[in-house]
Amino acid sequence: MHSLFLFLETVNYPILIGFFVSSLALAISPGPDNIFVLTQSISNGTKSGLATVFGLVSGCLVHTTLLAFGVSEIIKRSDTLFFAIKLFGAMYLLYLAYQVYRSDASIAIDDKNRPAKPPMKLFWTGVTMNVLNPKVTIFFLAFFPGFLFSDELNTVIQFYILGLLFMLSALIVFGAIAVLAGKISKYLTRHKNAGVYLKWVQLVVFVGIAIYLFLSDK
Repeated sequence: MHSLFLFLETVNYPILIGFFVSSLALAISPGPDNIFVLTQSISNGTKSGLATVFGLVSGCLVHTTLLAFGVSEIIKRSDTLFFAIKLFGAMYLLYLAYQVYRSDASIAIDDKNRPAKPPMKLFWTGVTMNVLNPKVTIFFLAFFPGFLFSDELNTVIQFYILGLLFMLSALIVFGAIAVLAGKISKYLTRHKNAGVYLKWVQLVVFVGIAIYLFLSDK
């Protein structure tokens, strides 16, 4: 119990809250994963959508593990290398913001009926989509290091806590998409400008995190 109190005293809560809010905003922004969840839910029902969600979220554990043990070792060895990682992260996030800026704001939903897949197969499809996507690893490398929240806690543990918070944010948003797929689809069909607003949310979040990384200390 005493060690728990010591841990709680070392946590920078504004950083953790900022990370979680940023993760929620990014999860809400249109992307391949949440669009895939939406189309599966529309075509095959909520159960299929949720199976896909749990697969996508579970895949994040692999990326978190690679990041935790790889970057934690770099942090131990060199402050300069760690600064270089954060600088790379900021530049990569600005690049993603530029890509979002250039992209089409419309949200295409393929809601045609297709043969339903077993939930377990959809779960593993989600896992595979996430684990085999190198862009997820690069994004984790860009996003996570600037949000280390304790000077006392082991960095491996910190990365896993950030990973779990990221997974929780994705689970909340993607789960809501799966459950509310029908209503979301109808809303997007009626409100053509929704994609524009979500596009700018994503752009602002990417730029905001990049600026934060530029200005943050180790």
